[in-house]
Amino acid sequence: MVCRISDPDWWRQAVVYQIYPRSFADANGDGIGDLKGITARVPYLKALGVDAVWLNPFYPSALRDGGYDVANYRDVDPKIGTLEEFDEMTAALQKVGIRVMVDIVPNHSSDDHEWFQAALKAGKGSPERERYIFRDGLGPDKDQPPTDWICSFGGSAWSPSGMNDGQWYFHWFDSSQPDWNWEHPDVKADFLKTLKFWGDRGVSGFRIDVAHGLAKDMREPLPNWEQLKKMTHQKLTNGNSALDHPLLDRKEVHDIYKSWREVFNQFNPPLMAVAEAWVAPDQKPLYASSEGLGQTFSFDILLCNFDAEEYRQCIKSSLEGSKKSNSTTTWVLSNHDVMRHPTRFGLPNVPNANHATATAAYNKFLQTKLMDPKVDVDQGLRRAKAATLMILALPGSTYLYQGEELGLQEVIEIPDEERQDPIFIRTKGEEIGRDGCRVPIPWHADEKNFGYGTGKRAHLPQPAWFKDNAVNVEEKDPNSVLSFYRRALGLRKELQAAEELEWVENPNKEVLHFRRPGGWEVIVNIGKDSVDLPKGSILLSSSSNALKGSKVPGETTVWLKSA
Repeated sequence: MVCRISDPDWWRQAVVYQIYPRSFADANGDGIGDLKGITARVPYLKALGVDAVWLNPFYPSALRDGGYDVANYRDVDPKIGTLEEFDEMTAALQKVGIRVMVDIVPNHSSDDHEWFQAALKAGKGSPERERYIFRDGLGPDKDQPPTDWICSFGGSAWSPSGMNDGQWYFHWFDSSQPDWNWEHPDVKADFLKTLKFWGDRGVSGFRIDVAHGLAKDMREPLPNWEQLKKMTHQKLTNGNSALDHPLLDRKEVHDIYKSWREVFNQFNPPLMAVAEAWVAPDQKPLYASSEGLGQTFSFDILLCNFDAEEYRQCIKSSLEGSKKSNSTTTWVLSNHDVMRHPTRFGLPNVPNANHATATAAYNKFLQTKLMDPKVDVDQGLRRAKAATLMILALPGSTYLYQGEELGLQEVIEIPDEERQDPIFIRTKGEEIGRDGCRVPIPWHADEKNFGYGTGKRAHLPQPAWFKDNAVNVEEKDPNSVLSFYRRALGLRKELQAAEELEWVENPNKEVLHFRRPGGWEVIVNIGKDSVDLPKGSILLSSSSNALKGSKVPGETTVWLKSA
């Protein structure tokens, strides 16, 4: 067994840095990021001050959905590296005290997976097809899908087998991603094997994709699409967790995760996992249970408006929820699936925009050109830094997405013909997709591909303005976003102690004020007007202006050593 960093509770208040491998660093010059590129940037990650990295999928894949169409769960895509290079990367990270988490994609495989190919060839009624979800089509010729369901990426959730046998297979996402049948013992056993495989290679934990979607009840009669939409809204939006939904957040999923926990506990220290689970608040503790995955993403803060009361209620409910499972809350503002938060906070004509409204406005601009194309960069970055310093001060773990430490905006100017996201393709451009947050990040202002790679052009086009956000530029500037993140993460390591938070009443409803154990406190001024700064020594501010005088500027967060 590979030696891993000890401390079973490392994840409870960790800062985890998300790496989208294809867009991080390209060592071999083929235009696609790779494991050697990550290894070469280990000194950068150490200097940033993160505790762990989470790698998005790097497995063999046709890349029809950015690697989330997995053809082999226990190997590395040759375009990205080899297992030996994975081991070298893991060892290099562990040497500087950084743990490794990998993405597990258990809801579906690639249609290139050997088991799916075997299912197609074996034919209707075969044991091989039982590992997936196949159904006869409707109509006299069985040429219509079994239901009228729409998949998450647009278009039918069913695709014909292509074998002229009248059968269709179910895919909640792209047609290249057939859903597993999690009632099949082969599927259960194979994923246990996968978890142990990566644990043996030294990983410390996993991020579980679509964790709420594995267990399904596909017994007839199935609801139609309108009925299914209402059920989804009632269960997830209205919080009716008791509703029996055929596809989402079924109680059987927790039996799966209990068996995974047995694998996790075979290691010393035990492996951890964080669930991507879009479920009602009262269901999250089940996913975060010590008998299950251990932690779940809290996307609530990401979905909030830039609004003091929304933040206050979100923080309170998230912390209360994590205590129910003896876990810790996760805080996240950006990832590979959402618009970068400096852009979200700076979009025009969308005052106090949360993720949903900002994305809708963003789509409208790109499709109709009716919106002002210029994002308010100053406002967006100001709010982004304030929100980031706020979440870094909270109890629990924080997940950062590559490039946010550079203050990167969403890349809007990607030609339609170069977009890769199946959301854009399947909706024929009605939804713009996620390519804008997945553009390879800039390392050096004056090098080809901004230092991302010296060979072919990056797999997604990098805008000219990236030069101002390149690592080599920001490292020289003490007032850059990168310098701000490094100071914040370094100070956080010194200050984070017990997982407690005490709210301080403030008559100004635009202000959040809380104290942390160890004699420090946090002031978050969401409003535009300056507010009084409490007595104490300033430790860090999201705005350099806050270091002058006794006022906290608008849209600014300050960390204080209590008087």
